[in-house]
Amino acid sequence: MDDLKIDKTAFSVADLHDPGDEKAYWLSKTPQERLLAMQIMREILYGRDAATGRLERILEIAER
Repeated sequence: MDDLKIDKTAFSVADLHDPGDEKAYWLSKTPQERLLAMQIMREILYGRDAATGRLERILEIAER
């Protein structure tokens, strides 16, 4: 996924009230393709380290 680039020359204008075809597009994809697309979008938004990192687990012992 390191070779992915955004095409900054692509541009389109659409009316927000027009029904989109995004739902049909994503329903035509396999679950694996949808998950891969979601992971790519997460990496673009948050960066690779944040998207692949894990949450820190903290154990705390409380006295009663």
